[in-house]
Amino acid sequence: MENPSRPDRRAFLKGSTAAAAAVLAGSALPAGAETATHAAGSRTLPNNPRTQDAMPTRNLGKTGYKVGIFSLGGQAALEQPNNAAVAVPIIHRALDLGVNYCDTSSIYGGPMRWSERYYGEVMKTRRNEAFLATKTKERTREGSLRMIDESLKLLETDHVDLWQLHDIGTMTDVDQIFSKGGAIEALTEMQQQGVVRYLGITGHYRPDSLMEAIHRHPFDTILMALNAADPWHFSFEDKLLPLAVEKQMGIIGMKIPGRGRILSSYNPPPLDVQKHMWEGMVIATQPGTLTMKEAIGYTLTRPVSTIIIGCDNIPQLEENVRIASEFTPFTAQQMTDIAARTQVVSKPSLFFRFYERA
Repeated sequence: MENPSRPDRRAFLKGSTAAAAAVLAGSALPAGAETATHAAGSRTLPNNPRTQDAMPTRNLGKTGYKVGIFSLGGQAALEQPNNAAVAVPIIHRALDLGVNYCDTSSIYGGPMRWSERYYGEVMKTRRNEAFLATKTKERTREGSLRMIDESLKLLETDHVDLWQLHDIGTMTDVDQIFSKGGAIEALTEMQQQGVVRYLGITGHYRPDSLMEAIHRHPFDTILMALNAADPWHFSFEDKLLPLAVEKQMGIIGMKIPGRGRILSSYNPPPLDVQKHMWEGMVIATQPGTLTMKEAIGYTLTRPVSTIIIGCDNIPQLEENVRIASEFTPFTAQQMTDIAARTQVVSKPSLFFRFYERA
């Protein structure tokens, strides 16, 4: 059932603000973890020497990796076909600015997997500067093994730092993944062989299936949709986020601006155009209500390790890095007020939670 409207959630806000402070302080990191490498391989963790001076860093769960609080998403310009002239410079500039976590997926950019291709153009010379994460949408062992094989080729690398199960939305997904011959077999095999360093899950639809996956396997990370409209519909903040904190997972926030729909700068396309867009499952009829600084700050005040945002151009990337570099946590009252302001645009800003699934 959909969550009731409840912008004033002071008890959880206090708890999550305290948890975020613990993440910032590094109190959740086990002794000795900063120098740890995964048992599956002897490679040292990536290191971008610019990160520490560029922005605050946080622990990526128990991995031992210190991640900058802003990370580069693999969509937007990075998934557009034949867009290397725009996408590749964005990736280079991100690394130059101190970004040290890069996200992509085997399905970004369609069958040609443009996002992984663009990253590969950069990774073949700068692999050691980025914690590289990709995903498999396949639910079977064999399908996922094919996905990682192609990912490695396109990314121009012999290993990825994080391999994730993409878009766990329903219990059917979970059951398929954990059945005999399911995708979890591929993930654990590749980790044991040192092809992937850490394992994770991702999702933006409903919290229950993600929680079930966490209970079934000790994943290292979770990539979850978590923006300021979250309290209004099928909230991830209520139970999923505290569970991930309890399990000391690396927590990556996504869908921060909701494809721009949560932002006051958003100009809704004509209705007939929206109906042909993926976001068009929920029509936006007005601009959003937040600035980008408010949208980013809201999620970073939660107990997340980092956030990923896809960028359309270098100025947009530079603005996001600047906001991250200047970040200070919001107060509980500020968080309540920001969440309340999103109510009028909450469905368009959470359009990904209203996609009809079997």
